[in-house]
Amino acid sequence: MRFNGSTIFVTGGAGFIGSAVIRHLLADTSARVVNLDKLTYAANLDSLPGATSHPRYAFEKQCICDDPGLRRLFETYQPDAVMNLAAESHVDRSIDAPAEFIQTNIVGTFTLLQETLRHWRALSTEARARFRFLHVSTDEVFGSLGDQGLFTEKTAYAPNSPYSASKASSDHLVRAWRETYELPTIVTNCSNNYGPCHFPEKLIPHMIIRGLANERLPVYGDGKNVRDWLYVEDHARALALVLERGRVGDTYNVGGRSERTNLAVVEAVCDLLDEISPAASGSGSRRSLIDFVADRPGHDRRYAMDSSKIERELGWRAQENFESGLAKTVRWFCDNRKWWQDILDRGYRRARIGLG
Repeated sequence: MRFNGSTIFVTGGAGFIGSAVIRHLLADTSARVVNLDKLTYAANLDSLPGATSHPRYAFEKQCICDDPGLRRLFETYQPDAVMNLAAESHVDRSIDAPAEFIQTNIVGTFTLLQETLRHWRALSTEARARFRFLHVSTDEVFGSLGDQGLFTEKTAYAPNSPYSASKASSDHLVRAWRETYELPTIVTNCSNNYGPCHFPEKLIPHMIIRGLANERLPVYGDGKNVRDWLYVEDHARALALVLERGRVGDTYNVGGRSERTNLAVVEAVCDLLDEISPAASGSGSRRSLIDFVADRPGHDRRYAMDSSKIERELGWRAQENFESGLAKTVRWFCDNRKWWQDILDRGYRRARIGLG
């Protein structure tokens, strides 16, 4: 099978995308997976059911800003690859408190690159040739698109939020470590992910949970901001494929070819909730709960990804369209209320943030 005999570090493996990557690697490859996560507020080991007893899985509570801790883990496990998904990722939080984003996304990536480079230089010539460092980034580094066009791998960076600026910085660091030190790195930039195990602060799970409680559904501005939506399990498959077959030094865009306005997304969530978990008789459609609120500062108007390169060169295709993926997502949140209720019970507050 794929990655037979290989040990892969997945940083941020208790997060939303990281946990999907680990589930995929354990289910569909022979890789030995080491999950490095410092377990921030958004991490959840419950997103990895059965992993603890899996013979090819290990968990290490580890911050990527801690170089002695990273060095110990490199020496202990001797990984053949690193997939870096550790990041602070919520734009609203970055507006109110950017320091943590600078620390994790920039300083953390730098520290991880340094310890990876130290490990890589100590490998045999053959092992160095096989080694890969995959850095997972976002479409938000490209800034805001107009009504037409798509982000490509050649699009210039123009980040507009503290979050996207921190991710752009980390991307540049990864590229520099390739050009300066010859570390075999690859970068991916993805569109908005959604799916099971999504932390409740993000748009789709936030709307599902509020809709199930028949609470108001806040939509920023006029609701016409456009995002390209990518089902998280499709993204996990893409990342494993890039790690396996991607060209060192290259960048790959991963998108879902599913552009929707935020309002259209919320309306679709409402319709699915009405179908899957109908409200009490006489409550009407959950669309009536939609409430337009003050927009977020610096809210990019449109993102859209051109995934032609990964489709053409690596043969990847998204298996879910937006309708099928969203239906699976809404049903998962309806069927797994304990997963997200435990998060709320631990003290997560759903109050509005990010107004600057």
